[in-house]
Amino acid sequence: AVVLVGTLVAGPAWVWVLPIALAGQCLLLAVYAELASEFPIAGGAYQWTRRLIGGSYGWFAGWVAVCAYAVANTTVAYLGAPWALTLAGIEATPDAIVVTGMVLVLVCAAAGAFGIGVLSRVVKVGIAAEVVASIGVGLALLLVFREQDFSILTDTLGAEALSGGSVGAGLLAALAVGGWVFIGFDACVGTAEETVGAARRVPRAIWIALLSVGALVILNAVAATLAHPTPARVVAGEDLDPVTTAVVSSFGSWSAKPFAAVVLIAFLACGMAAQALTARTMYSVARDGALPGWRLLRRVDRRRVPVGAIAATTVIACLGLLLGLDSAAVGSLIAFGTAAIYVAFFLIALAALIARVRGTWKPAGRVQLGRLGVVINALAVAWLAFETVNIA
Repeated sequence: AVVLVGTLVAGPAWVWVLPIALAGQCLLLAVYAELASEFPIAGGAYQWTRRLIGGSYGWFAGWVAVCAYAVANTTVAYLGAPWALTLAGIEATPDAIVVTGMVLVLVCAAAGAFGIGVLSRVVKVGIAAEVVASIGVGLALLLVFREQDFSILTDTLGAEALSGGSVGAGLLAALAVGGWVFIGFDACVGTAEETVGAARRVPRAIWIALLSVGALVILNAVAATLAHPTPARVVAGEDLDPVTTAVVSSFGSWSAKPFAAVVLIAFLACGMAAQALTARTMYSVARDGALPGWRLLRRVDRRRVPVGAIAATTVIACLGLLLGLDSAAVGSLIAFGTAAIYVAFFLIALAALIARVRGTWKPAGRVQLGRLGVVINALAVAWLAFETVNIA
């Protein structure tokens, strides 16, 4: 979906916004690493900001994060459902997508209910399979099945027509789309309280998560663009699945279902991580009595799994999927979820910057930015403010 929308708004040249979005998110991660090192607590948006600024600010940031993550669960399930239907040979009607999405939500919830150990292993297997397949497919498309000259990566193919003829506006739209890719690393923070040596491991994990995703996305975006037989058809809106087109035209029709299986595995791993993050964020806020139904949401079982929050997360995601019956409604939901996640990022970075400037927070964890802390933090706030508005 990201490759499709990026190409629609800026043509093949859209791939150049990906390093920019990655660099911007690296500024945020520098701040995240400091916070995760000093405060290895689940529910970073709420717990960190209330310690940095105060309870009211933390309450607001916590609510934004819960809403954003809850919508993200719905989005992952909705976008993953068509790949499951492709594997099953079923037409992807709105009704079928909604029902299949609910099944994916239940599968992810079941995995999360067995505890962080089982969840971690399942997610790791999914990510490993996706990484191996993505690297293999990406390199094959780039080195063996390349159809286009590298010069096409500087061409918009007229896509700027969607932005009033402005190439700059088209690239800004593509940068907004690029922002959708570099999220999800905060799932590492969500499980901090269940991680041994979290102050050391969580900061390292968020960097590994972002940089590995960034490398894979850039590789596959470039490879799919260069291996596509007719990128102009994507720009014209005639090919709504350019990545599959590039893969199938290169490897043959037999590859359609194996490719769908790989993508589905990636969505399942992402869905499990997203549900775990949402449930633990709810639990963290509810633990302080700051959410309605907090007695249920803070309930844990003998494995220390927040079963109440997992149940609530599952119900909310399934209800949200009903919006998939209307394309305009689900489109708004997806846009809101992405923008809201950036608002949550912004609120965290802003709280850290205010506390630094006031002198009320001097990082004392294993990870410290030192003298560059204020500069990097300020740049992170500027990037997140810009990208939030850009996405919205």
